[in-house]
This record gives sequence, structure tokens and C-alpha cells, in this order.
Amino acid sequence: MTRDICVVVPTIREYECVRAYAENAREHGFDTDKLHVVLVTEDFCDTEAMAAMLDEEGLSGEVFDGATREEWYSRHGVEEYGHLVPAASHAQTSFGLLYMWAGDYEYGFFIDDDTLPEPEYDFFGRHMENLAFEGEIIGVASDEHWVNVLYQNVDDHDLYPRGYPYSAMDETVDTRQVNVDDVVASQGLWTNVPDLDAVRILMDGDLQGQAQTRLDADDFGEDFVAREGHYLTVCSMNLAFRREVIPAFYQLPMDDNPWDVGRFDDIWSGVFLKRACDVLGKQIYNGAPLCEHNKAPRSTFGDLNNEVPGLELNEHVWELVDDAGSDADTFAGVFEAMARELAETDFEGGAYDYENGDFLTYVGEHMLEWLDCLDALEAEAPEASAATTDD
Repeated sequence: MTRDICVVVPTIREYECVRAYAENAREHGFDTDKLHVVLVTEDFCDTEAMAAMLDEEGLSGEVFDGATREEWYSRHGVEEYGHLVPAASHAQTSFGLLYMWAGDYEYGFFIDDDTLPEPEYDFFGRHMENLAFEGEIIGVASDEHWVNVLYQNVDDHDLYPRGYPYSAMDETVDTRQVNVDDVVASQGLWTNVPDLDAVRILMDGDLQGQAQTRLDADDFGEDFVAREGHYLTVCSMNLAFRREVIPAFYQLPMDDNPWDVGRFDDIWSGVFLKRACDVLGKQIYNGAPLCEHNKAPRSTFGDLNNEVPGLELNEHVWELVDDAGSDADTFAGVFEAMARELAETDFEGGAYDYENGDFLTYVGEHMLEWLDCLDALEAEAPEASAATTDD
């Protein structure tokens, strides 16, 4: 048996969601010995209780708070890159990517701690089937070059997900059958609380950071891909991916930055991943397995304060990288080209006079350092807790 799947769960509250995912695996006959769970948490959290929970569930895994992450960086000789993973941010999922890279796992999962698997789906098994899928599937495109992942019932709920550009709304959607043969990421969608940004939550009449409009399984149809040249939002709450995407899947340095830009870490990483996939002829699969999103109440205006500094940038970041890396033949090569486009463009005036435009330079510089960090880890021997084969 090969333990080749690394499950990354950023958590400060509902870490026991892992029990539900383990139970789902057992109920559907998925071998939990294939899983290694990494809980990414903070120094103020009860890491001993988290580790005990993993033991009780019979799961291989580790728990990393801030102090143990620093120890891990030191042990692997990458202390100088610790700043790439921002403090107290959902973007700490990037630590999970570094852990995977050092450990040589072939597959990764991101699971948010405010989710539960929908019981009718074999959560892990369906994601793995999606990653192995070859054949015909619905390919979605629009005249705005963006695909609303909630498009299938948008006439009823009128929702656009967090990160979808406002300038790309009211698009004309085109669907047709396409052939896919190299799926590198599987995005499961969500019932109950939709993943919306704060402006859209306010427009939906909710002050508690959730939404008045809720989703159920009937809001989703057949699985689909966004066609080449068309972008989509990639939310990391229910996501599986192949190891090969890690160089182009850095979760961007949000929250802990001088501009206070937050909430776009997985959104922009999804834009960059989709651009890389288009260049390399690979695909992102969307749809099942669904998860139940039980977002805890919090101030909508708190989320709004985090999002406003980056809202204008979100309208344009995809345009800035849309031609980057066309001649590259690896994920790292495309990512480097996108990083240089951001790091070397003058955002202080002229055609790119965006609010907080210098943050894009900061992002580009961090993207380049991300590749350097992966190179440094690759030069190290795989760590002891890496993918192992049991007799």
C-alpha cells in the first residue's frame, strides 16, 4: 500500500471535521491508509487534541502550529523562505504544498474545516476518479472569457462566486462536449452556504458573512471544465490536485501584507493554475463530489474590509497574465513567466494605474521566491514522513 495522498486542512476551530471525512472514506470503502493528514493551525490552538483526534481515527498525520512550522523550515534548510506563508491567513495552505513537495506525495487535497462531505459521495474516491478521468465532458465558455462555476442554476439564484470579476457578469454562456485527457485538479462544489465575496453577500441581504440564498444538490448539473482561454474561480475548500501543479499553485501572500489585501489567495492561484493548464494542454475538473459548506457567522463588513484593497486588482490580474508563458513546457516555466510579468511591470501609473497596484509587484516577487523554495526543497532528501510503501 502506498500512502501517496496528502490531505491539508487549515484549521483554528472545527478540526474535528476530519472525523466526518474519515468516516465517509470508511463507509465508501476508500482505504484511509492511503491518506496522510496535515493540520495547519496556530500557536493558540490545542495541537495535542488535534493529534489525539488523528490517532483516534487511525489516520497518519501531523499537526503544525506556527512554532512547529518554523522548526520544519529550519530542518529543511528553507528558513529564508518562511515569509512566503503568511501568518494567521487561510493562505497557510501553502505550507501544506511545501510539505507535500518535500514528502514526494503524488496527490494533494485541500479541505476547509467548515465543510462536511455530502454522504452520497465517496469524497476521496470521486476526486481520484476525476483526476484520472479521460473522455468527453461539458466544456463551458463565455463571451467574457470567464466561467461562473454556479452557472447551471444561475437564472434562479443569480449568484456569482467569490473572486468572479464584476466586469465579467451577465455573460453569454456557451456549452458543448469536449474531450479531456489530462486532468490535474478536481474542484468539488458546495451546498448550503455559497462561497461569495462580501459585496455579493451584502447584496443578498446578509450581515453575518454568509448568505440568505442557500444552495442544494439540485442547483448543480453535470460535471464540467472551463474551455481553453476561459478562466474560473478555484476555491480551495474542496479540492484535489496532482503533485505536478505545485510549482504553479502557490496560495498567494494575503492578509499579512502592507496593503492589507486578503481573501484572494486561492482565487488568484486558481487564475495562475488555469493559465498554466491552458498552455500545457491540461484541465481542471469541476462539480462532484459536493461538500456541505457551514460557514460560521461573522461580520460581512470584516470580510469587506479584507477584500476592498484588492477588488480592483481582481478585475485585472487575469488580463495581466493571459499571454504569459506561451512557450513554456512546465508548470514552473509558465508560473515563472507570470511572476515576471507581475514583478517587472510598473503599476505606479500609465495603463496600469490600479489602486494598490504595487501589491501585484509584491505578489510577483513572492511567486519567484516560491519557485526558489521548491528548488531548495527538491535538493533535500525526502523527509521520513514522505509517501511510503507498506508491506
